[in-house]
Amino acid sequence: MDFEDTAEEAAYRAKVREWINANKASIRAEDHSSRAEAVTAAKAWQALKYEAGYVGITWPKAVGGQGGTAMQQIIFNQEEAKVNAPTGLYAIGLGMCIPTVFSHGLSPDIAARYVPVAMKGEEVWCQLFSEPAAGSDLAGIRTRAEPDGDEWVINGQKVWTSGAHLSDFGIVVTRTDPSVPKHKGLTMFIVDMKAPGVEVRPIKQMSGGSEFNEVFFTDVRVKDTHRLGAVGEGWKVSLTTLMHERLAVGGKPASAPGVQEMIELAKAIDLEEGNALEQSHVRNQIAEAYINDRGIALTRMRTISALSSGRTPGPESSISKIVVANTMQDMGAFASDLCESAGLISGENLPHLARFQGSYIGSAGLRIAGGTDEILRNIIAERVLGLPSDIRPDKDIPFSEATRLS
Repeated sequence: MDFEDTAEEAAYRAKVREWINANKASIRAEDHSSRAEAVTAAKAWQALKYEAGYVGITWPKAVGGQGGTAMQQIIFNQEEAKVNAPTGLYAIGLGMCIPTVFSHGLSPDIAARYVPVAMKGEEVWCQLFSEPAAGSDLAGIRTRAEPDGDEWVINGQKVWTSGAHLSDFGIVVTRTDPSVPKHKGLTMFIVDMKAPGVEVRPIKQMSGGSEFNEVFFTDVRVKDTHRLGAVGEGWKVSLTTLMHERLAVGGKPASAPGVQEMIELAKAIDLEEGNALEQSHVRNQIAEAYINDRGIALTRMRTISALSSGRTPGPESSISKIVVANTMQDMGAFASDLCESAGLISGENLPHLARFQGSYIGSAGLRIAGGTDEILRNIIAERVLGLPSDIRPDKDIPFSEATRLS
């Protein structure tokens, strides 16, 4: 495992760092005080990146990308994270949806219409996969798409759709043939989130925010030209999206507090026995968090080293995600416990606790997004350790029969 940049990577990092330092003054903390201001700030930063050629770094030049390497994208992400740039609005669209669009769109016209506009930040995208009866088992979806001339009519419901309330377009996976096994009867489409029949209902979260949504489709019409991939090949297309999603959520969020913040919090708290940082049980918890943090960082370095040397990364992102989400949850819970009754007070009133509270609340969602802990453990067990697969009795029977059995 190589911890150092190559000469070319070091030169690229220096170039990126110079550009970010020259433009970071445009990122102001007050721009994040309301949703509208946060959206405006994100769009302004995205436009700056686009003009400088730092959007779609690994994408083909034919669709407007830079034709660069995965390492260049990683380097840019690393440097951008240091200034807390407002990137969340586009994480799903540019990280997952648009690569699916230009990889599986039926014609170059589709990429020409959607890719450049998304790169500029003028349109926001969401990913419409999960349903009330199909979360971890994505192939169990029931949202239907039925052909009607040169269009398809979509009816059904999606849930936990991040950013749907702010999105202009989305990619939606539907069931187009219930007479075949569940993985074979799926088809994906581009859908206009402002089209007649699309209803978005934000879900109120325990954090007070509403980042997730329910989305209902009632006789929503989509042109066949906006199909992604062949009819019945939706699972194959979905794997493209999920591959990008799993890599995107495999690392620790930039907003999550680290071990140093945990140490500073302990320093600021006095227990009956004395300062919290001097207590053995507190120091043990900090040491455990440090070990996990370093393990995550080193595991991510394995991915980066593989990409830097032109190799295909292994299962590191699945391993990292399990550890990241659980470590965030454990650290947040411990920080709240350490503050005793003050751990229940709004983080706005206790700034040194706010990030831990947010991390604790948000980690529950992270343990679901991009594959639940259980799904990722299955992937590691079956594909890495070579253990026997779970018994799946519905794998080879028509979906219509499988739903009757359930």
